[in-house]
Formats: sequence, structure tokens, C-alpha cells
Amino acid sequence: MKDTRLVLSPHEPLVEPGAAEQFERQIQALLADGRRQLVIDLSGVGRIDEAGIRALVRGHTTARRLGGTLRLVAVNPDVRAFLHASRLDTVFPILDSVEDAEAREWPWRTLVLAGAGVAFCLGLLWAGQEPSGPSLTSPGDFLGGADTTTTFPGGQPFLALIKLVVATAIGLLVTTIHRPTLRDKPLSRSMEQAQTLLCVSGAMVMIIIGNSVARAFGIAGAATIIRFRTPVEDPKDITILFLLMGLGMSTGLGAFAVAGLGTAFLCVLLLILERLPTDQRPQTMMAELVAEGRDFPTVAVESIFARNSIDFEPRDVSQGKEASVKYHLTFHKRMLLDELTAQLTATGVKSVAWKNPKKNAR
Repeated sequence: MKDTRLVLSPHEPLVEPGAAEQFERQIQALLADGRRQLVIDLSGVGRIDEAGIRALVRGHTTARRLGGTLRLVAVNPDVRAFLHASRLDTVFPILDSVEDAEAREWPWRTLVLAGAGVAFCLGLLWAGQEPSGPSLTSPGDFLGGADTTTTFPGGQPFLALIKLVVATAIGLLVTTIHRPTLRDKPLSRSMEQAQTLLCVSGAMVMIIIGNSVARAFGIAGAATIIRFRTPVEDPKDITILFLLMGLGMSTGLGAFAVAGLGTAFLCVLLLILERLPTDQRPQTMMAELVAEGRDFPTVAVESIFARNSIDFEPRDVSQGKEASVKYHLTFHKRMLLDELTAQLTATGVKSVAWKNPKKNAR
């Protein structure tokens, strides 16, 4: 079986004319030949210009479209500054050496998060099952009335604080697991905070209610006054909000074993659902970009495509009083064309015309 990994080490400036175009052709030929893991050693490249950046961007896009990667190593300060000026230093994985690029990368952050999540859920299960700690599972009532069931050190206020802290941890854990499952459209910061706060609010409601039916009716009546105006587009987000409310309520009741098992089950279920096959197909469009003059901002335009994870292929180039280029683009259906148009027009592009490729029969 052919090794799909390869290290390229150019030893001349990747500038126009000549070297940059030849390097771009070399990258595309290797990818077409089945190479999928390309490492570009730039230790011998002292200078790069827009043509060299274009070669790297197109190589990165082609590799990603084919399921591969293109990584940069040993980038000198001048080349790194050029990448930063083009806002591409966060697009390319940049490593210090070829050995680092070839070494197996352990997802330490994921492993630590997984270990902490498992320990947290097991701790809740232990707290809910521990015979010596019956007060942890007792709802209690410190907002009025006699409390004859709780012997928790520090009193009911301290126990309520522990319940709120546990509810906060559950909300943060589920939100952290839920975030990577939305690669096409990340959660907004307010939505992430709302998920955690909703879990806390569920715990707070059950703490306040305690064993009082009157308080339950009072909170239900107060809840009818609240109107939520923020639209939630994804039905899964709404469902997770309800599940987090339920986990928070179980925490407020002191049912830590139920909260721990429910949190673990929800996190595992989210990871399983993420890996199920989906029938969502990427959208393809033809975009005709017209520059304000004879010089087309190729690097700036294609850098925007790379930052937005858009696979692109230039088709027709026209030179006249105003340079224009037609691109065949592939991107997720949730990509907002108005937002993308605004980014493109900020680079010196005069106009952007979107067309369905099916209507452009050749």
C-alpha cells in the first residue's frame, strides 16, 4: 500500500514568476497521485509573495477536499508575518519541525476532558448511592417551615450551594460536548451560556419549591410572564435545553445519582449521534467576481474561501478594464451568501454574482 505521507522541502523563494507556479503544480500533482498527508518544510524558503500564498491556499483546499491535510513546518519570521498579514496563520497547521509533524499527535485536551467528565459523573453516582450521606439526597426546605430530614454540615444553605455548583458543572460539561457536534454552525456565546444557566435555573426552581405545593403553583404562574423571543433554529438545541432543565431539576432535588447517570448518558448519546451518517450534501455554486480594476485580488479572495472552509476551483479568468474570475465553490448549505459577499467585497471586489451551476450548461 502506497504511503500517502510526503515531505516537500523547497529551497528557493516562493515568488512570482516561476517558482511559486511550479510549486503549486507540484502540490496538485502529488495530491492527484494519491498523497494525502503533505508536510511543507519551509526552512529553505526565505521569502514568499502572493503567488506562493496562492499555491499553499489551493493545496490546502484540495487536500481538505480529498480528506487529507497540508501542514507547514519551520516557518521563518518573515514568512510567518506574511501569513499573518493574509490572516492565514490560523488556517494552516504550523509546527516547529518535520519530526513534530510526523509524530503521532495525542489529543491531550480531549483525554483530560473525558477523564474529568467520567470522574465527575462517577462522583455524582457515588454521592447519590453513599449510605453514609443520606442528607445529600434529601430535598429539605430552608426557605420556611421545619426541616426534620437534613443533617448536612453547614445547613441547608450550604447544601443548596453545592446543588447549584453541581448544576453549573453539568451545564458546562454538556455544552462542551455539544459544541464540537456543531461544526457547520457553531453555537453562539449567548446560547452556550443559556444552556448552562437553564440547568442552574432548574436546580434553583426545585430548591425553592421543596415540599411546598403552593410554591410550585407560584413559580408556574411567574413562568407564564416570561416570553422568550430568541429563535432556536436547530430542533436538537431545543431538546438539549429541555434535557438540561431536567438534569438541573434532578440536581435541585438532591438526586445526584440520577443527575450523574443522566449527564453521562446525554454526553455519550451526543457523541454517537454526531457519528451517525447524514444525508446533508454540500451546496455547489458558481460565483463570478469582478474586481474594481485590472488587478484581481486573488490571494485575498482565496484566503477568504480557505478561512470559511470553502472548496474552490477557478474556472474562467477575464482580463479587461475590470478583471473577473468565475469560481466553482462547494460549501455547507448553512453558509450565508450575504455574509460571504460582504467579506469578498471588502477585498477590492466590485461585485459578486451567484449562480446555480446546473443552469450553466456547457
